[in-house]
Amino acid sequence: MSKRTIFTILAVFSLCVFAAAQTQSPQQLAWSVLDAGVNNPNTQQRVSAVTALALVNADPKAATMAEHALQDQNADVRQAAAATLGTLKAASSIPALQEALKDSDPAVIMAAAQSLVQMKNEDGYDTYYAVATGTMKSGQGLVASEQNKLNQLLHNPKDLAETAFQQGIGFVPFGGLGFGAFKAIHDSGANATLVKATAIKMLATEPDPRSGKALLAATSDDQWVIRAAAYDALAHRGDRALISQMTMGLTDQQVQVKLTAAAAIAQLSALR
Repeated sequence: MSKRTIFTILAVFSLCVFAAAQTQSPQQLAWSVLDAGVNNPNTQQRVSAVTALALVNADPKAATMAEHALQDQNADVRQAAAATLGTLKAASSIPALQEALKDSDPAVIMAAAQSLVQMKNEDGYDTYYAVATGTMKSGQGLVASEQNKLNQLLHNPKDLAETAFQQGIGFVPFGGLGFGAFKAIHDSGANATLVKATAIKMLATEPDPRSGKALLAATSDDQWVIRAAAYDALAHRGDRALISQMTMGLTDQQVQVKLTAAAAIAQLSALR
């Protein structure tokens, strides 16, 4: 087969792929981006994708994907999955979160406990009680393996600070950045970026149409943190009419922005 023939075949194939993409709805394209994210071999991309799913509370598929991520080989992904299920208030995932309380990583355990507490589940409170007292509510002492896990967390200030940050602030308003990225931005002195991102987040539920236009404008900001925050806010705004103006986010060069835009479009598309 000649090089020219091979080139022709590849060109035709590319055109077919492009045509197929053109026929997909924004919702289908958004889920394609999220599916690729949660299955990406790069750990940080999986963390970002699973965290972005927390925006999609109108479609049960998000909780299903997050629950599946509880089985990920990487603890950071499992921690993100546990936190996302709490944000989604995914009651059907309570058994999976209860199982996550047996995880080998203490940060995953605390994230699962936090999510169970968000859903008023007693097992979550029991975990915090054990952390606070060193014993179970039954009066029994913690077995050695359980005590070791909690000691790992309690005696490692860095892990404890990261866990507190992720559980206390979570997705809002940093588009799944995680503690490391937040610290990098903070240490660089770019506090104005964080302030602006927070301000954008606060416009999410403001009914004035001008706020909606401001959020759309922010999706083109030079700072990717601002773009991510804008898509996050648009998801919470709940205006399906804005979907067509948000699709450019699905091709953003910054993966956190692309995933946040995908989650926002998936959420708005699922709304009645």
